[in-house]
Amino acid sequence: MTKLKRILSVLLVLALTAAACMSFAGCKKPTGNNDEKTITVTVIDDKGEKTVFTIKTNSPNLRGALEQEKLVEGDESEYGLYVKVVNGLRADYDKDGAWWGFYKDGKQLPSGVDDTIISDGDKYEIKYEKA
Repeated sequence: MTKLKRILSVLLVLALTAAACMSFAGCKKPTGNNDEKTITVTVIDDKGEKTVFTIKTNSPNLRGALEQEKLVEGDESEYGLYVKVVNGLRADYDKDGAWWGFYKDGKQLPSGVDDTIISDGDKYEIKYEKA
C-alpha cells in the first residue's frame, strides 16, 4: 500500500507541476504587440504635391503617430497641439492666412490631432490650405 501511495504522490506532484507551468505560460504577455497599428498619411503641400507616409505606431491618437515620425510641429493650446509645420513646411495663418487641414476618408476631422483616435488601416490627408 505504501508503494502505491508513493506512486500516487509522485504522479500528483507531476500533475500539479505541469498545471502550474501551463498556468504561468498562459499568463505570459504575448511577444507580438497587438496595439500596433498601421496608418497612411498623405501630405499635400502648398504646391499640391503629395507625399505619402506609412506609419506603424502604438500611439492611440493621431498626434502621437505624427510626432513619432517628426512630421508635425506646433504650439500647445487649450485644445491640444495647434499644428503649424507639417513635413517641414510652415502654414502661418497670422502671416498669410494659411493653415493645415486634417481629413480622414475625404472628410474634415471634427477634432484636433490630440483627440483623434486612430485605428489600424486608417487613411488621413493633411492639406496646406489658404484663405
